[in-house]
Amino acid sequence: MDTQSPRRNFIKSLAIGALGSLGSEAVKAHTVATPTRLKTSLNAYSFNAPLMNGSMNLDDLIDFCAQVGFDAVDITGYYFRGYPQVPSNDYVYHVKRRAFRQGLEISGAGVRNDFTLADKEKRQKEVQLVKAWVEVAAKLGAPVLRIFSGVQKNEGVPREQVHEWMLECIDACVAYGKQNGVIIGLQNHADFIQTAAHVVSVFEAIESEWFGLILDTGSYRIGDPYQQIQQTIQYAVNWQLKEKIFIEGQEVDTDLERIIKMIKQSDYQGYVPIETLGPGDPKTKVEAMLKKVKSYLQN
Repeated sequence: MDTQSPRRNFIKSLAIGALGSLGSEAVKAHTVATPTRLKTSLNAYSFNAPLMNGSMNLDDLIDFCAQVGFDAVDITGYYFRGYPQVPSNDYVYHVKRRAFRQGLEISGAGVRNDFTLADKEKRQKEVQLVKAWVEVAAKLGAPVLRIFSGVQKNEGVPREQVHEWMLECIDACVAYGKQNGVIIGLQNHADFIQTAAHVVSVFEAIESEWFGLILDTGSYRIGDPYQQIQQTIQYAVNWQLKEKIFIEGQEVDTDLERIIKMIKQSDYQGYVPIETLGPGDPKTKVEAMLKKVKSYLQN
């Protein structure tokens, strides 16, 4: 089955048609001259501890991102007051205006959901949670809302059955996202979705311009992560570029240059949010990673 989305196939067909009458050297020159439009963003989870303990708020996060030179910020839902309840319009629009005044775009938002729950009513509540935050994302102007597959082990239940539960829930969310102009992004998160094969199975089942992958570079922990990133990059609508990656079960430094080269060679255009984890001052870690990423994006 052709796993390219209809949108990307259409765009590629136009490009081929436009260049078909040119000689090979002209085509090559055209390809080389085409600039990438990749932008930096920060996933708010990099500041999870201070955001959760109240020593930092979203205004502080936005100001920091502007100060150090990010193009955008990715604000996860649970950093809004009262999550999982949706925030007031006043607060949503305050955050939106703050980002605008600081020259930042909002590259995405996210929720914490679980579509692998065995109880159907509970799964429906998870769908309603996503739908509620689709509306928040639309008000923020965030193009993508990040979701998860789920973490339930469901002993004795065939994986195929859980897979169907998840697909049904995602399909409902994608339809609602389309109604509100928000792309639903499924993050591979070393949960029910662990490998490139798992990702492909989802995208072969749900083909929509309003559904894509949040490609989490640190969550392919079985097999070669770089190979699996390459296998699934075609589905990416956003990223979580992490400072660490897993090689044969060991956490090692990510080869950022290698991944950014892969992104540039793909047809992905847009935001590349970074995320730092683990001990250390998040401000120091984020600034250091941003500097590296910018240098590779500019080369």
